[in-house]
Amino acid sequence: MFNKTLNCSNKPGFPKTILANSHEDKHLCNSCQKILRRPLQAQCGHRYCSFCFHKIVSSGLQKCSACIKEDLFEEPTSILKQGGAFPDNAARREVEALAAVCPNEGCTWMGTIKEFEANHEGNCDFMIILCPSCKELMRANEQEHHNERECPERTLNCKYCKEPFLLKNIKAHDEICPKYPMICEGCAKKKIPREKYVDHIKLCSKFKAPCRFHVVGCDTSVEKEKIHDHERQCSYEHLNLLLHFIMGIKVSLESLHAVGAALDLQLQSEKTKLKVSTFENIVCVLNREMERSCATMEAYNRQHRLDQDKIEILNNKVRQLERTVSLRDLSIMEMEGKMRELSAATYDGVFVWKISDFTKKRQDAMAGRAPAMFSPAFYTSKYGYKMCLRIYLNGDGTGRGTHLSLFFVVMRGHSDALLKWPFNQKVTLMLLDQNNKEHIIDAFRPDISSSSFQRPVSDMNIASGCPLFCPLSKLDSKNSYIRDDTIFIKAIVDLTGL
Repeated sequence: MFNKTLNCSNKPGFPKTILANSHEDKHLCNSCQKILRRPLQAQCGHRYCSFCFHKIVSSGLQKCSACIKEDLFEEPTSILKQGGAFPDNAARREVEALAAVCPNEGCTWMGTIKEFEANHEGNCDFMIILCPSCKELMRANEQEHHNERECPERTLNCKYCKEPFLLKNIKAHDEICPKYPMICEGCAKKKIPREKYVDHIKLCSKFKAPCRFHVVGCDTSVEKEKIHDHERQCSYEHLNLLLHFIMGIKVSLESLHAVGAALDLQLQSEKTKLKVSTFENIVCVLNREMERSCATMEAYNRQHRLDQDKIEILNNKVRQLERTVSLRDLSIMEMEGKMRELSAATYDGVFVWKISDFTKKRQDAMAGRAPAMFSPAFYTSKYGYKMCLRIYLNGDGTGRGTHLSLFFVVMRGHSDALLKWPFNQKVTLMLLDQNNKEHIIDAFRPDISSSSFQRPVSDMNIASGCPLFCPLSKLDSKNSYIRDDTIFIKAIVDLTGL
């Protein structure tokens, strides 16, 4: 109901032709001069449609045209402004109770303006609407018939191959439709699909073909099934034609020897004319075939262009969807990374780093594929220093190949501006004995003159720590530091003074 009221407020007044009886001026909007719809009364007392009033004041303060016309203009009551009018419910009830008829030609609906607005307006079968495809005007009750029978832009399905096409392309489609029914010129068989017509002609016994003796003068076209009967019945005529043809060649040869140069030239000219005539006939036949082929090819090309347009539209949609999916996948990966980092983070300066698949990761380090690994970040407090560990499973620097190297890294955090710099807290690094007997421990206090402990200007400072943290020989023999192919590194940051 709220949406219905809102939509009605966005329309100007009702046309005067809606009234079953003559109208009164008090029922007219002072702007559109139509029957009031959702009337508002301005401070000066004049009434406007809600739509008309808001349209007038949308560009700022305006003078009431009715006050000016009636020579009653008086500031500030005659100034129209936002919020300067109230709903005139008495006038609205009076207008909505007026007897009404439908203004659409041919419609016999009758009732009140309230009933017209609530139930009939916008639903009348006789209202004029615009076809979205061909832009033709029609009555609402004619739309379905128009869409199915009359619209020149409507889409049809081929009754032979069931493929869709626009009505205006029907001829082009019929010329290439593989299921279009053809008629055999020999057996007169109907409804042969175009795609099977050539195969039918090859096998059709009724299809007429030239006699094999047409080159010597037989001009009979014979059905394939009767070709042998024709050759048997006309064997005498064929032999006679062949004899005449050979005799003609012989006579021509004798004449060529007997006749002088002038006659020789004449005979050559006649032969040339005969050949030219023959070639002209051949060219005419080829031209007709070429025209037919060109017409078919043009029809195929038109359909191909239509198909290419559809393919391009679909490709664009696929590329757009792929870009959207890629961006979404990237966002999900970033979010998952942040979630893993947050779930692993600690905020008390104590961090235990579990490194599983130790054997494989050490082999990768020895082969140079992944010489170093970074731990997740940890903190001295929620708003304290941000730190991580960096480990070389095959050593680094002086410990390369002989020791496990472990380093401490100060990272750039969100609260660095609130912290004391340089970083000066004691750091203890430990390789945990999983029997809890003999942990490997090293500790150091930062060199405050080193850039490793100044306030970071990039994501992380240069690592600082113990290149000779643990001899690899301790890890090669049987030990309690590696269990289930997993080691544990522990870091403790002294929080004294923070």
